[in-house]
Amino acid sequence: MKYPNSSKAYFVEEIFGTSVEDSYRWMENETDERLKVWIDEQNKVTQSVLEQIEGKDQIKERLKSLYNYPKYDDVRVIGENIIYQYNDGLNNQSIYYIQKGLDGQAKVLLDPNTLSEGGTVAIDLNGASKDNRYLAYLQADAGSDWHEIRIIDLETLEILEDKLEWVKFTFVSWKDHGFYYSAYEKPDEDKALSQKNTNMKVYYHVLGQSQDQDVLVYSDDDNPLRYHSTFVTEDLKNLILISRQGTYGSQVGVLKDHKLEPVFEGFDTQQIYINSKGSKAYFISDEQAENKKVVCLDTESLEVSCIIEESDDNIQTAHIVRDKLIVTYLKDVKSIVKVYSLQGDYMGDIDLPGIGTPFNFTSSDNYNQVFFSYTSYISPTTLFAYDFELQRTGVFKESKISYDSSDYITEQIFSKSKDGTMIPSFVTYKKGTSLNGSNPTMLYAYGGFNNAVKPNFKPSVIYFIEQGGIHVEAGIRGGSEYGQAWHKDGMLFKKQNVFDDFISVAEDLIQRKYTSKEHLAASGRSNGGLLMGAILNQRPDLFKVVFPIVGVMDMLRYHRFTVGWGWAVEYGNPEEKEHFENIIKYSPYHNIKDKDYPATMVLTADHDDRVVPSHSFKYISRLQETNTSDYPVIIRIDKDAGHGAGKSVEKLMDEESDKLSFMLSYIK
Repeated sequence: MKYPNSSKAYFVEEIFGTSVEDSYRWMENETDERLKVWIDEQNKVTQSVLEQIEGKDQIKERLKSLYNYPKYDDVRVIGENIIYQYNDGLNNQSIYYIQKGLDGQAKVLLDPNTLSEGGTVAIDLNGASKDNRYLAYLQADAGSDWHEIRIIDLETLEILEDKLEWVKFTFVSWKDHGFYYSAYEKPDEDKALSQKNTNMKVYYHVLGQSQDQDVLVYSDDDNPLRYHSTFVTEDLKNLILISRQGTYGSQVGVLKDHKLEPVFEGFDTQQIYINSKGSKAYFISDEQAENKKVVCLDTESLEVSCIIEESDDNIQTAHIVRDKLIVTYLKDVKSIVKVYSLQGDYMGDIDLPGIGTPFNFTSSDNYNQVFFSYTSYISPTTLFAYDFELQRTGVFKESKISYDSSDYITEQIFSKSKDGTMIPSFVTYKKGTSLNGSNPTMLYAYGGFNNAVKPNFKPSVIYFIEQGGIHVEAGIRGGSEYGQAWHKDGMLFKKQNVFDDFISVAEDLIQRKYTSKEHLAASGRSNGGLLMGAILNQRPDLFKVVFPIVGVMDMLRYHRFTVGWGWAVEYGNPEEKEHFENIIKYSPYHNIKDKDYPATMVLTADHDDRVVPSHSFKYISRLQETNTSDYPVIIRIDKDAGHGAGKSVEKLMDEESDKLSFMLSYIK
């Protein structure tokens, strides 16, 4: 293939005695006019490849019909109000509705579709005021991590004039006539999507005032590379401060009279705030508990007590609902839900429909039910209500699909990795599929940041298995599938385990005759995109098609952009010799060699300010330069989109149809 000219500005630097060539570094400059031309040319080449694929239009049409169903999502109970997301079919963004009571009349609360022409503005609900009158929400454009905080009055349904800018990764916590929030200084005008974000600060905002009048509550100028979150206790007497210096590890203190009283010190363990009752705050903690436990902090005495001890099963989430704790666990990567009193007494389980993922447990003193969302690989999100008195789960709002989910099955297999560790995977396919080694198969994994791969519904997966495909998601190390030990076995100097696990699962799928090398595709996003880059370099012979999506590809410079510095706890700091010598061994961009690569489509977006797109730009430039096979290695660069959150339905359908077309043209 003839690819666009990716200009090389020859550059080599010495790092700890090693010569590192980085001739595509100019692509890190988002304002470079050459880059804009290059992006357009690369997209033209990609579209020319896709346009030649027979049946692409039919794939898009079938996907459209699979996306076009009444669907529900995020549910939240605030006082007597039940708030949930609903999309009657192909709205670019789901609409938030509000109703009082189980059978109340639903009204539109927030409609993101009115905020932009192409559905590029997304909304996420945040904290509600203690009197349940006001609700904060985060509004983002084009998928950026930058948000605006806006406020809606739940009585009048009017949006207040308050608008707070340059906010990332914040929680709004209310007290009196305002709230606490975290924000950064405004970045340079032309570097908003790439500039390193430092010095997060905590402010207090009074409703009705302008942002420049907000009071600075907490700043740590001596440690600019930290995140800070604040939570007001239910009795309104204390402010809990949680600081993190990366994506893992947290330090907890209580702010009393502008003085920070430390509770959990250091960053070697993680404390995740659940909520509070009165003056008592509850946390998920992995301090001396790799499968995690639930602890209670008395914010008056600062004493900590264990409420739910660590068990063989791995705690994922916990919610305070009325006077109970709802705790979700993974047991061999399958979700189970247990109910406890606030004193830790076990009260029973909440039954689930099958192998799936429950989330968003929510209620208030106005209801005897706890509401939650549930999804699986073969069925979209349904909203359930569990009645505490009857100990019975019923459907509250159900998404309506156009196919028979009973035609499909999800099973679990275990594959032996290189060092003998057994790796779990969920395998989804159509009942009656013959395991003859010729089935088109997609293998997906993430493998990092203590995040478990759990069942989640995607219409594109349904299309794929309609075509006889097999969809596989592997719970490789680096995630939280088996607690903190599983995470640690896939981070820092053990990162190679992640790649070995993925390769071993692929080989096992072939051995079991689910598929063959000629019919096997691989996909991963973000940290999973890094995984794709690594396995492409290490085992390009094992896969026919690979999708590295918004991946971290330049492991020597990831920490220099936006919030990439926070990943050093996971990967190691490349400016330290021992970590550099480890990272350089697998960094996707730096290990590309002249060899035959499989058909590869890299995906990124111009507004991705989590993993900046220059990672993918530099990576594909070098891959196109060195690939010796006849298979295309192309890049799809989405416009007005970010790392993935808040993407419109139209953009999702376009992306998924392009991926399916490209994949099936080689592995079907």
